[in-house]
Amino acid sequence: MEIDSERGNGSIGLDPAEEVSPIEQVRLTVPNGDDPTLPVWTFRMWFLGLLSCILLSFLNTFFSYRTEPLTVTMISVQVATLPIGRFMANVLPTTKFTVPGFGSRLFSLNPGPFNMKEHVLISIFANAGSAFGGGSAYAVEIVDIIKAIYKRNISFIASLLLVLTTQVLGYGWAGILRKYVIEPAEMWWPSSLVQVSLFRALHEKESSKNSRARFFLIAMGCSFCWYIFPGYLFPTLSNISLLCLAYPNSVTAQQIGSGMRGLGIASFTFDWSVVASFLGSPLVTPFFAILNVFLGYFVTLYIMIPICYWGLNLYAAKTFPIFSSHMFDHKGQVYNVSAIVNDKFEIDLPTYDKLGRINLSMFFAVTYGLNFAAIVATLTHVAFFNGNEIYERFKDSHKGKQDIHTRLMRKYEDIPNWWFYGILVITFGVSLLLCTVMIDQVQLPWWGLILSAALALMFTLPISIITATTNQTPGLNIITEYIIGYIYPGRPIANVCFKTYGYISMHQAISFLNDFKLGHYMKVPPRSMFIVQLVGTLIAGLVNIAVAWYLLTNIENICQDELLPPNSQWTCPNDRVFYDASVIWGLVGPKRFFGTLGNYNALNWFFLGGAVGPIFVWILHKALPSQKWIKSVNLPILLGATAAMPPATTLNFNSWMLVGTIFNLFVFRYRKAWWQRYNYVLSAALDAGLAFMGVALYFTLGIEEVTLTWWGSKGEHCDLATCPTARGVIVDGCPVH
Repeated sequence: MEIDSERGNGSIGLDPAEEVSPIEQVRLTVPNGDDPTLPVWTFRMWFLGLLSCILLSFLNTFFSYRTEPLTVTMISVQVATLPIGRFMANVLPTTKFTVPGFGSRLFSLNPGPFNMKEHVLISIFANAGSAFGGGSAYAVEIVDIIKAIYKRNISFIASLLLVLTTQVLGYGWAGILRKYVIEPAEMWWPSSLVQVSLFRALHEKESSKNSRARFFLIAMGCSFCWYIFPGYLFPTLSNISLLCLAYPNSVTAQQIGSGMRGLGIASFTFDWSVVASFLGSPLVTPFFAILNVFLGYFVTLYIMIPICYWGLNLYAAKTFPIFSSHMFDHKGQVYNVSAIVNDKFEIDLPTYDKLGRINLSMFFAVTYGLNFAAIVATLTHVAFFNGNEIYERFKDSHKGKQDIHTRLMRKYEDIPNWWFYGILVITFGVSLLLCTVMIDQVQLPWWGLILSAALALMFTLPISIITATTNQTPGLNIITEYIIGYIYPGRPIANVCFKTYGYISMHQAISFLNDFKLGHYMKVPPRSMFIVQLVGTLIAGLVNIAVAWYLLTNIENICQDELLPPNSQWTCPNDRVFYDASVIWGLVGPKRFFGTLGNYNALNWFFLGGAVGPIFVWILHKALPSQKWIKSVNLPILLGATAAMPPATTLNFNSWMLVGTIFNLFVFRYRKAWWQRYNYVLSAALDAGLAFMGVALYFTLGIEEVTLTWWGSKGEHCDLATCPTARGVIVDGCPVH
């Protein structure tokens, strides 16, 4: 429904020759006008927004437990809701009416044509439903590992409060900081411009014969029908390895050829969920980003790993699988973590000393080192390559001169600061209650909550500035894990809760500000943006934990891949890595893993390498200014290329890079008109069709445990890929060398 009084007082259009943004990319993308008369509080917006939020929350949580955890993002909703919104504008009655309690205000189910501002708010709802592109709320993984892997208890109320508070806490200080990173033109948030371009493209007039809506429905139907083959009838289509089929008895061949547990040579897929899992849709990733990922990935996978594993046998690599997210003892057996957890959910040191140190697969160890380097390299790279630019823009933002977009937004009522203070006080109060009254379930003491919130608050402004000017967002996850791991070791859940309050509250704050900048560019009233973001986040959190709770209590052995059938989809790859982190940083602690008491203290040198590397590239760039390519060497991207591995596999990366190259290099270059019109639409359609069929298969066949057992349902047939190659190591199902 729409309230007449929510409309503005007229259309604004300022002379673009005089009133322009100082940022060229913004000038080329964002229009310099506004129509305040466009209604935003419409029935269509609320109906489609809430529906999108609930649907994406459900789908993303549901798929997060599967071997290929598809993430349905805001772009899918942007494309899908446009024809629905226009259809509602054509069929809903236009009659105006009053509502008791609202005086003489007039409401209407259909205030006019479906407009772009409604569309933006619907998409913001959807973005909250996909946890700002993250899939589901990060804190759900804490509940997952407690219930499914550690096999301990946490109440639904504690789980719900944990999810909601970690998702909303950062909004309080984000809103207070918005005048520093939203209103100044110099804080231009590059990723928001992609959304502005897409909204403008979607709202262009088009013929019905070749409309995007028609193409979307056809492509979605094809995706829906096709997924029954890799999703149920013929699962081997998801991961076909030619080397494993050719050499069924060779461990080395399967290590090289397995796309799920090896290097992925001659491995391919016919399953969109494999292509789009972990890395997102390759159709919406620019080719230059794909190329950067490829370079870092190639050096890591096909140069470093073979040398470290077969050449150097680093960290006794041949005693363990070449690629695995599991932890092992010194004999190559999966480490019995439950044995070193006592009744207080803390480390049992005598048992740990008896079992010995925990070991990682070669790939897992190397990626930890690369992640250390990437975190520091991001800070160093931004400081040297963008530091002066960031400083100048931040300085300019305090000069008081408003750009055209900020002046246009002055037509709308601003958000009172007490709204943000209120959210901060309430959320922090509930979090404090959780860490005192329910401390037996979350382990995090009150002082840990205060320290994590202080870290997040301290880093939100500088990292927001970095994101707003460079589109790079350094994470706090490893920093927070390291800090609490040293201060409060032996408690795995305290560690992940501290990380979530410190890292995710900052991440949510920056995502909140990013969406706010999108609303700023699209001239959406600030109060509307705030309410939609807050309501969407709360609803999404509730749906996230409800779906998670249902799956955790109804699917036998969920997340226990060693107990599940060979073709089961409920392996929880993200939760497995999250669990590993809780053991490494929380239960055992960084001192016994990366310190003097652990096997991997040499990996700390990666921090130094990450700090020095960008400085070396910067010096080279200054010494050879004519070599323009040097400035394009982005070490944070190169070093962090494999950050998603594990749980992502080589098959995910190889198929993602191949499809992305086809569409964003060749199709973009040689069929640009088609790409411009249909590329994003195709991406959304493939996601939507797969998601609907995946849910349909579960509720029609999976819930009744109707399965097929034949050669094509037994995975990629690379059973030996996880075997060790060291002499004398005995592992069930593996040959002894």
